[in-house]
Amino acid sequence: MFLAALPSELPLWTSLALIGASFATSAISAAFGLGGGLVMLALLAATLPPAALIPVHGWVQLGSNVARAGMMWRTIQWALVPGFLIGTVAGIALGGQIVVSLPPAYMQLAVGLFILWTLIASPPRWLRHAGWVSGLVSSFLTMFFGATGPFVAAYLKPRKMARHDQVATHAMFMTLQHGLKVAMFTMLGFALAPWVGFIVALVLSGVAGTWAGKLVLSRMSDHGFHRVLSVVLALIALRLIYMAGSALLAG
Repeated sequence: MFLAALPSELPLWTSLALIGASFATSAISAAFGLGGGLVMLALLAATLPPAALIPVHGWVQLGSNVARAGMMWRTIQWALVPGFLIGTVAGIALGGQIVVSLPPAYMQLAVGLFILWTLIASPPRWLRHAGWVSGLVSSFLTMFFGATGPFVAAYLKPRKMARHDQVATHAMFMTLQHGLKVAMFTMLGFALAPWVGFIVALVLSGVAGTWAGKLVLSRMSDHGFHRVLSVVLALIALRLIYMAGSALLAG
């Protein structure tokens, strides 16, 4: 019955490998606050039909982030949520109105440069405290690019939260973003039915990975967490810039 629920569009071994990857990438996100969604997006992009990529990734990330936020709800910085939510609603609505996808290379380049800027320089005070800006921009980008967790993490990082607060608040933000995104794709007519069983399997594997990653997070210090977070952000930013540059030069 389980095998019958997997999508016919993918070879069996590919589906099983992606289910295993969902565990690993969710563990990465729970331990370090981000990174897993971008890795999962890359894996899905190499295997799924283009039309299914962003919606399926959105559902998987929604499940992973709901689990992470639920496991760590006591440390969510709830005061930051309303501003981010306002921006998220506006960003999703704006992105959903654009029929023709924006060139992903330009978005990758912009996000990569922004992340590097937040690591090298201190963002202005208005940006550090403007949650609606982060919600608006990242939610607009996620409709086309998929994994914008690093952008949101770059907004939260200058606040120097304790590691559990950072991961929990980031998970809450991404829950709102991915939840509204999959709702928008449903309204736009994405056919979810053929992918339901596969999505459920990915989400369940991701929940198990989130639990494992939370154990790793509890063994880290706040200083060690922020050091790892900076390295992960820098690597992701450089990767985005490289991908954008390669695409632009090839075009």
